[in-house]
Amino acid sequence: MKNTIITAIIIFTIGIFTNIYGQAINYDPGRHCYVDPSTDECLPNTILSALPFLRIVPDARGASLGDAGIAISPDPSAMHYNAAKMAMSDKEFELSTTYTPWLKNLGLNDIYLAYLSGYNKFDKLQAIGYSIRFFSLGEIEYRNEDSEITGKGNPSEFEISVAYARKLTDKFSGALTGKFIYSNLAEGQRVQGIAIKTAKAFATDLSLFYKTKLDLGGYKSGLNLGMTISNLGNKITYTEDTIKDFLPQNLGIGGNLEMAFDDYNTMSFIVDFNKMLLPTPVIGDSIKRFDGSPIDAALLSFHDAPGGFVEEMREINYSIGVEYWYDKQFAIRAGYFYEHPLKGDRQYLTIGLGLNYNVYGMSISYLVPTNNTRNPLDGTLRFTFAMDFTKESYKN
Repeated sequence: MKNTIITAIIIFTIGIFTNIYGQAINYDPGRHCYVDPSTDECLPNTILSALPFLRIVPDARGASLGDAGIAISPDPSAMHYNAAKMAMSDKEFELSTTYTPWLKNLGLNDIYLAYLSGYNKFDKLQAIGYSIRFFSLGEIEYRNEDSEITGKGNPSEFEISVAYARKLTDKFSGALTGKFIYSNLAEGQRVQGIAIKTAKAFATDLSLFYKTKLDLGGYKSGLNLGMTISNLGNKITYTEDTIKDFLPQNLGIGGNLEMAFDDYNTMSFIVDFNKMLLPTPVIGDSIKRFDGSPIDAALLSFHDAPGGFVEEMREINYSIGVEYWYDKQFAIRAGYFYEHPLKGDRQYLTIGLGLNYNVYGMSISYLVPTNNTRNPLDGTLRFTFAMDFTKESYKN
Protein backbone atom coordinates (compact mmCIF):
# COMPACT_ATOMS: atom_id res chain seq x y z
CA MET A 1 0.00 0.00 0.00
CA LYS A 2 2.75 2.45 0.92
CA ASN A 3 4.68 1.72 -2.30
CA THR A 4 1.50 2.37 -4.27
CA ILE A 5 1.02 5.72 -2.52
CA ILE A 6 4.59 6.86 -3.20
CA THR A 7 4.45 5.76 -6.82
CA ALA A 8 1.22 7.68 -7.36
CA ILE A 9 2.76 10.81 -5.86
CA ILE A 10 5.87 10.53 -8.02
CA ILE A 11 3.93 9.89 -11.23
CA PHE A 12 1.84 12.99 -10.60
CA THR A 13 4.57 15.34 -9.45
CA ILE A 14 7.00 14.65 -12.32
CA GLY A 15 4.24 15.60 -14.77
CA ILE A 16 3.35 12.28 -16.48
CA PHE A 17 -0.09 13.31 -17.67
CA THR A 18 -0.25 11.98 -21.22
CA ASN A 19 -2.69 9.37 -22.43
CA ILE A 20 -4.99 9.77 -19.45
CA TYR A 21 -8.02 8.91 -21.49
CA GLY A 22 -8.16 6.60 -24.47
CA GLN A 23 -11.33 8.08 -25.93
CA ALA A 24 -12.32 11.58 -26.96
CA ILE A 25 -13.79 13.52 -24.04
CA ASN A 26 -16.59 15.99 -24.71
CA TYR A 27 -17.73 18.92 -22.61
CA ASP A 28 -21.43 19.16 -21.73
CA PRO A 29 -22.29 22.87 -21.36
CA GLY A 30 -25.66 22.06 -19.82
CA ARG A 31 -24.10 20.15 -16.93
CA HIS A 32 -20.91 22.24 -16.88
CA CYS A 33 -18.65 19.18 -16.92
CA TYR A 34 -16.62 16.82 -19.08
CA VAL A 35 -18.53 13.62 -19.89
CA ASP A 36 -17.31 10.03 -19.98
CA PRO A 37 -18.36 8.82 -23.47
CA SER A 38 -18.90 5.25 -22.24
CA THR A 39 -21.22 6.11 -19.32
CA ASP A 40 -22.44 9.64 -20.12
CA GLU A 41 -21.53 10.62 -16.55
CA CYS A 42 -19.67 13.76 -15.49
CA LEU A 43 -15.95 13.27 -14.98
CA PRO A 44 -14.08 14.73 -11.99
CA ASN A 45 -11.92 17.69 -12.95
CA THR A 46 -9.97 18.38 -9.78
CA ILE A 47 -7.34 21.11 -9.70
CA LEU A 48 -4.03 19.48 -8.75
CA SER A 49 -0.67 20.85 -7.67
CA ALA A 50 2.74 19.76 -6.48
CA LEU A 51 3.51 19.67 -2.74
CA PRO A 52 -0.08 19.19 -1.54
CA PHE A 53 1.18 18.71 2.03
CA LEU A 54 1.36 22.51 2.27
CA ARG A 55 -2.45 22.65 2.33
CA ILE A 56 -2.94 20.03 5.04
CA VAL A 57 -4.45 21.70 8.11
CA PRO A 58 -1.67 21.22 10.69
CA ASP A 59 -3.43 21.89 14.02
CA ALA A 60 -6.26 20.29 16.00
CA ARG A 61 -8.21 23.51 16.68
CA GLY A 62 -8.74 24.41 13.03
CA ALA A 63 -9.20 20.75 12.15
CA SER A 64 -12.12 20.49 14.59
CA LEU A 65 -13.75 23.56 12.99
CA GLY A 66 -14.09 22.00 9.54
CA ASP A 67 -10.57 23.21 8.63
CA ALA A 68 -11.57 26.85 9.23
CA GLY A 69 -9.11 29.25 10.84
CA ILE A 70 -8.53 32.39 8.76
CA ALA A 71 -10.46 34.67 11.13
CA ILE A 72 -10.53 32.80 14.45
CA SER A 73 -8.84 34.35 17.48
CA PRO A 74 -5.02 34.43 17.32
CA ASP A 75 -3.03 31.37 18.34
CA PRO A 76 0.40 29.97 17.30
CA SER A 77 -1.11 28.11 14.33
CA ALA A 78 -1.97 31.47 12.76
CA MET A 79 1.16 30.89 10.69
CA HIS A 80 -0.80 28.43 8.55
CA TYR A 81 -4.11 30.28 8.32
CA ASN A 82 -3.43 34.01 8.58
CA ALA A 83 -0.22 35.40 10.03
CA ALA A 84 -1.69 38.91 10.30
CA LYS A 85 -3.69 37.77 13.35
CA MET A 86 -0.50 37.61 15.43
CA ALA A 87 -0.21 41.40 15.54
CA MET A 88 -3.69 41.54 17.14
CA SER A 89 -2.92 39.03 19.86
CA ASP A 90 -3.07 40.12 23.50
CA LYS A 91 -0.33 37.61 24.34
CA GLU A 92 3.40 38.14 24.08
CA PHE A 93 4.88 34.72 23.29
CA GLU A 94 3.16 31.44 22.38
CA LEU A 95 4.32 28.09 21.05
CA SER A 96 2.38 25.02 19.90
CA THR A 97 3.16 21.62 18.47
CA THR A 98 0.88 19.16 16.66
CA TYR A 99 1.29 15.52 15.68
CA THR A 100 -1.02 14.13 12.97
CA PRO A 101 -0.94 10.41 12.11
CA TRP A 102 -1.56 9.86 8.40
CA LEU A 103 -3.42 6.88 6.88
CA LYS A 104 -3.79 5.38 10.33
CA ASN A 105 -6.84 3.40 9.20
CA LEU A 106 -4.69 1.48 6.73
CA GLY A 107 -2.39 0.29 9.49
CA LEU A 108 0.49 2.57 8.50
CA ASN A 109 2.19 3.84 11.65
CA ASP A 110 5.21 5.68 10.24
CA ILE A 111 3.47 8.28 8.05
CA TYR A 112 2.76 11.51 9.91
CA LEU A 113 2.68 15.29 9.80
CA ALA A 114 4.49 17.20 12.57
CA TYR A 115 4.02 20.95 13.04
CA LEU A 116 5.79 23.38 15.36
CA SER A 117 4.75 27.04 15.32
CA GLY A 118 4.85 30.15 17.46
CA TYR A 119 5.19 33.90 17.59
CA ASN A 120 6.73 36.73 19.62
CA LYS A 121 5.37 40.25 19.90
CA PHE A 122 8.01 42.98 20.05
CA ASP A 123 5.48 45.50 21.31
CA LYS A 124 1.76 46.26 20.95
CA LEU A 125 2.13 46.73 17.19
CA GLN A 126 4.55 44.14 15.82
CA ALA A 127 5.03 40.38 15.90
CA ILE A 128 7.25 37.81 14.28
CA GLY A 129 6.02 34.28 13.65
CA TYR A 130 7.79 31.06 12.72
CA SER A 131 6.87 27.48 11.93
CA ILE A 132 8.30 24.16 10.81
CA ARG A 133 6.14 21.61 9.00
CA PHE A 134 7.53 18.09 8.48
CA PHE A 135 5.76 15.37 6.52
CA SER A 136 7.23 11.88 6.78
CA LEU A 137 6.13 9.14 4.40
CA GLY A 138 7.90 6.45 6.41
CA GLU A 139 10.37 3.83 5.23
CA ILE A 140 9.58 2.25 1.88
CA GLU A 141 11.08 -0.14 -0.64
CA TYR A 142 11.54 1.39 -4.08
CA ARG A 143 10.59 -0.87 -6.98
CA ASN A 144 10.93 -0.60 -10.74
CA GLU A 145 8.32 -1.30 -13.42
CA ASP A 146 8.96 -5.04 -13.02
CA SER A 147 8.36 -4.85 -9.23
CA GLU A 148 12.04 -5.52 -8.54
CA ILE A 149 13.42 -3.86 -5.39
CA THR A 150 15.84 -1.07 -6.29
CA GLY A 151 16.51 0.23 -2.78
CA LYS A 152 15.01 1.59 0.40
CA GLY A 153 14.38 5.15 1.49
CA ASN A 154 12.62 7.53 3.86
CA PRO A 155 10.83 10.07 1.65
CA SER A 156 9.92 13.28 3.41
CA GLU A 157 9.03 16.92 2.87
CA PHE A 158 9.36 20.01 5.03
CA GLU A 159 8.58 23.70 5.10
CA ILE A 160 10.27 26.44 7.14
CA SER A 161 8.36 29.73 7.45
CA VAL A 162 9.02 33.13 8.99
CA ALA A 163 6.43 35.94 9.09
CA TYR A 164 6.35 39.60 10.04
CA ALA A 165 3.00 40.98 11.20
CA ARG A 166 2.12 44.57 12.06
CA LYS A 167 -0.91 46.52 13.18
CA LEU A 168 -1.76 49.14 10.57
CA THR A 169 -4.61 50.64 12.62
CA ASP A 170 -6.33 49.69 15.87
CA LYS A 171 -8.60 47.34 13.89
CA PHE A 172 -6.50 46.30 10.91
CA SER A 173 -3.26 44.35 10.50
CA GLY A 174 -1.19 42.78 7.75
CA ALA A 175 1.59 40.21 7.43
CA LEU A 176 4.15 38.91 4.98
CA THR A 177 5.42 35.32 5.24
CA GLY A 178 8.48 33.83 3.56
CA LYS A 179 8.89 30.06 3.09
CA PHE A 180 11.53 27.55 2.09
CA ILE A 181 10.13 24.20 0.96
CA TYR A 182 12.04 20.96 0.38
CA SER A 183 10.67 17.70 -1.01
CA ASN A 184 12.58 14.43 -1.35
CA LEU A 185 10.30 11.65 -2.54
CA ALA A 186 12.72 9.30 -4.29
CA GLU A 187 16.07 10.94 -4.97
CA GLY A 188 18.36 8.68 -7.00
CA GLN A 189 15.54 6.42 -8.20
CA ARG A 190 14.13 6.16 -11.72
CA VAL A 191 10.49 6.06 -12.85
CA GLN A 192 9.86 4.99 -16.44
CA GLY A 193 13.51 5.69 -17.17
CA ILE A 194 13.38 9.21 -15.67
CA ALA A 195 15.85 10.06 -12.89
CA ILE A 196 14.24 11.55 -9.78
CA LYS A 197 15.82 14.40 -7.80
CA THR A 198 14.78 16.56 -4.88
CA ALA A 199 12.57 19.61 -5.38
CA LYS A 200 13.06 22.99 -3.70
CA ALA A 201 10.89 26.08 -3.67
CA PHE A 202 10.61 29.54 -2.17
CA ALA A 203 7.15 30.97 -1.57
CA THR A 204 5.32 33.76 0.19
CA ASP A 205 1.98 34.41 1.91
CA LEU A 206 0.19 37.78 2.03
CA SER A 207 -2.29 38.16 4.89
CA LEU A 208 -4.81 40.73 6.15
CA PHE A 209 -6.91 40.75 9.32
CA TYR A 210 -9.68 43.06 10.54
CA LYS A 211 -11.20 43.06 14.03
CA THR A 212 -13.98 45.21 15.46
CA LYS A 213 -16.39 45.21 18.39
CA LEU A 214 -20.17 44.90 18.01
CA ASP A 215 -23.24 45.10 20.21
CA LEU A 216 -25.74 42.41 19.18
CA GLY A 217 -28.86 42.09 21.27
CA GLY A 218 -27.11 43.53 24.28
CA TYR A 219 -24.29 40.96 24.10
CA LYS A 220 -20.68 42.03 23.83
CA SER A 221 -19.63 40.73 20.44
CA GLY A 222 -16.84 40.99 17.94
CA LEU A 223 -16.44 40.51 14.21
CA ASN A 224 -13.21 39.21 12.67
CA LEU A 225 -12.50 39.16 8.94
CA GLY A 226 -9.41 37.74 7.26
CA MET A 227 -7.88 37.15 3.86
CA THR A 228 -4.77 35.24 2.84
CA ILE A 229 -3.06 34.54 -0.46
CA SER A 230 -0.73 31.64 0.24
CA ASN A 231 2.06 29.64 -1.43
CA LEU A 232 2.90 32.08 -4.21
CA GLY A 233 6.26 30.78 -5.38
CA ASN A 234 8.35 29.16 -8.06
CA LYS A 235 7.20 26.08 -9.96
CA ILE A 236 9.03 22.81 -9.25
CA THR A 237 10.08 19.60 -10.95
CA TYR A 238 11.53 16.32 -9.66
CA THR A 239 13.40 15.70 -12.93
CA GLU A 240 15.48 17.57 -15.48
CA ASP A 241 12.29 18.08 -17.47
CA THR A 242 11.49 21.67 -18.42
CA ILE A 243 7.81 21.03 -17.59
CA LYS A 244 7.24 22.15 -14.01
CA ASP A 245 4.33 22.00 -11.58
CA PHE A 246 2.72 24.78 -9.55
CA LEU A 247 2.70 25.05 -5.79
CA PRO A 248 -0.76 24.87 -4.14
CA GLN A 249 -1.49 28.59 -4.51
CA ASN A 250 -4.65 29.49 -2.61
CA LEU A 251 -6.94 32.39 -1.84
CA GLY A 252 -8.69 32.17 1.52
CA ILE A 253 -11.36 34.50 2.94
CA GLY A 254 -12.83 34.00 6.40
CA GLY A 255 -15.21 35.50 8.92
CA ASN A 256 -15.81 34.94 12.62
CA LEU A 257 -18.63 36.32 14.76
CA GLU A 258 -17.82 36.08 18.49
CA MET A 259 -20.59 36.52 21.06
CA ALA A 260 -20.00 36.78 24.82
CA PHE A 261 -23.28 35.90 26.56
CA ASP A 262 -21.79 36.67 29.98
CA ASP A 263 -18.41 36.58 31.72
CA TYR A 264 -18.21 32.79 31.39
CA ASN A 265 -19.92 31.75 28.15
CA THR A 266 -18.63 32.69 24.71
CA MET A 267 -19.54 31.30 21.30
CA SER A 268 -18.01 31.86 17.86
CA PHE A 269 -19.57 31.22 14.45
CA ILE A 270 -16.89 30.73 11.81
CA VAL A 271 -16.84 30.40 8.02
CA ASP A 272 -13.97 30.09 5.53
CA PHE A 273 -13.94 30.06 1.72
CA ASN A 274 -10.89 28.74 -0.14
CA LYS A 275 -10.11 28.68 -3.86
CA MET A 276 -7.01 27.30 -5.54
CA LEU A 277 -5.27 29.98 -7.61
CA LEU A 278 -4.45 27.53 -10.39
CA PRO A 279 -5.89 26.96 -13.88
CA THR A 280 -8.72 24.49 -14.37
CA PRO A 281 -7.39 21.38 -16.19
CA VAL A 282 -8.51 21.06 -19.81
CA ILE A 283 -9.26 17.41 -20.58
CA GLY A 284 -9.07 15.87 -24.03
CA ASP A 285 -7.06 12.99 -25.40
CA SER A 286 -4.55 14.15 -22.78
CA ILE A 287 -4.53 16.80 -20.09
CA LYS A 288 -3.26 20.11 -21.40
CA ARG A 289 -0.94 21.94 -19.06
CA PHE A 290 -0.81 25.70 -18.53
CA ASP A 291 2.76 26.87 -19.02
CA GLY A 292 2.53 30.42 -17.66
CA SER A 293 3.98 31.97 -14.50
CA PRO A 294 2.47 31.53 -11.02
CA ILE A 295 1.05 35.06 -11.16
CA ASP A 296 -0.47 34.40 -14.58
CA ALA A 297 -1.97 31.18 -13.21
CA ALA A 298 -3.47 33.01 -10.23
CA LEU A 299 -5.11 35.66 -12.42
CA LEU A 300 -6.35 33.09 -14.92
CA SER A 301 -7.88 30.92 -12.19
CA PHE A 302 -10.87 33.25 -11.77
CA HIS A 303 -12.19 33.01 -15.33
CA ASP A 304 -10.73 29.97 -17.12
CA ALA A 305 -13.16 27.17 -16.17
CA PRO A 306 -14.92 25.75 -19.28
CA GLY A 307 -18.24 25.93 -17.40
CA GLY A 308 -17.87 29.63 -16.68
CA PHE A 309 -19.17 31.09 -13.43
CA VAL A 310 -20.96 27.88 -12.38
CA GLU A 311 -17.77 25.83 -12.55
CA GLU A 312 -15.69 28.57 -10.93
CA MET A 313 -18.05 28.45 -7.94
CA ARG A 314 -17.60 24.68 -7.76
CA GLU A 315 -13.89 25.27 -7.21
CA ILE A 316 -14.54 27.02 -3.88
CA ASN A 317 -14.27 24.89 -0.72
CA TYR A 318 -16.48 25.82 2.22
CA SER A 319 -15.66 25.39 5.91
CA ILE A 320 -18.05 26.25 8.73
CA GLY A 321 -17.42 25.87 12.43
CA VAL A 322 -18.79 26.64 15.88
CA GLU A 323 -16.62 27.10 18.98
CA TYR A 324 -17.97 27.38 22.52
CA TRP A 325 -15.76 28.44 25.44
CA TYR A 326 -16.62 28.22 29.12
CA ASP A 327 -14.61 30.60 31.30
CA LYS A 328 -11.89 30.66 28.61
CA GLN A 329 -10.73 27.30 29.93
CA PHE A 330 -12.87 24.61 28.28
CA ALA A 331 -13.95 24.54 24.62
CA ILE A 332 -16.28 22.40 22.51
CA ARG A 333 -15.91 22.63 18.74
CA ALA A 334 -17.65 21.28 15.65
CA GLY A 335 -17.41 21.94 11.95
CA TYR A 336 -18.16 20.83 8.42
CA PHE A 337 -16.02 20.85 5.27
CA TYR A 338 -17.49 20.70 1.74
CA GLU A 339 -15.80 20.25 -1.62
CA HIS A 340 -17.80 19.76 -4.82
CA PRO A 341 -17.99 16.11 -6.01
CA LEU A 342 -16.35 17.00 -9.35
CA LYS A 343 -13.58 19.02 -7.70
CA GLY A 344 -12.23 16.55 -5.15
CA ASP A 345 -15.34 15.39 -3.28
CA ARG A 346 -13.99 15.82 0.25
CA GLN A 347 -16.92 16.15 2.63
CA TYR A 348 -16.72 15.56 6.36
CA LEU A 349 -17.85 16.57 9.82
CA THR A 350 -15.32 17.44 12.51
CA ILE A 351 -15.53 17.62 16.29
CA GLY A 352 -13.07 18.57 18.98
CA LEU A 353 -12.28 19.77 22.47
CA GLY A 354 -10.00 22.40 23.94
CA LEU A 355 -8.57 22.86 27.42
CA ASN A 356 -6.55 25.70 28.89
CA TYR A 357 -4.92 25.41 32.30
CA ASN A 358 -2.56 28.08 33.56
CA VAL A 359 0.04 28.52 30.79
CA TYR A 360 -0.77 25.22 29.07
CA GLY A 361 -3.32 24.41 26.40
CA MET A 362 -4.44 21.30 24.55
CA SER A 363 -6.76 20.70 21.61
CA ILE A 364 -8.12 17.43 20.19
CA SER A 365 -9.92 16.87 16.89
CA TYR A 366 -11.66 13.97 15.16
CA LEU A 367 -12.93 13.66 11.58
CA VAL A 368 -16.09 11.86 10.41
CA PRO A 369 -16.58 11.45 6.60
CA THR A 370 -20.07 12.16 5.27
CA ASN A 371 -19.68 10.50 1.87
CA ASN A 372 -17.94 7.49 0.35
CA THR A 373 -14.67 9.32 -0.38
CA ARG A 374 -11.93 7.92 1.84
CA ASN A 375 -10.00 10.45 3.91
CA PRO A 376 -6.42 9.92 5.17
CA LEU A 377 -7.61 11.08 8.62
CA ASP A 378 -10.59 8.73 9.00
CA GLY A 379 -10.80 7.57 12.60
CA THR A 380 -7.74 9.57 13.65
CA LEU A 381 -7.30 11.76 16.72
CA ARG A 382 -5.09 14.82 16.33
CA PHE A 383 -3.51 16.57 19.29
CA THR A 384 -2.10 20.08 19.64
CA PHE A 385 -0.20 21.20 22.74
CA ALA A 386 0.43 24.90 23.37
CA MET A 387 2.26 27.06 25.91
CA ASP A 388 1.76 30.73 26.74
CA PHE A 389 4.97 32.44 27.91
CA THR A 390 3.42 35.90 28.29
CA LYS A 391 4.92 37.90 31.14
CA GLU A 392 2.68 39.61 33.69
CA SER A 393 4.35 42.90 32.88
CA TYR A 394 3.19 42.59 29.27
CA LYS A 395 -0.40 41.91 30.29
CA ASN A 396 -0.40 45.04 32.39
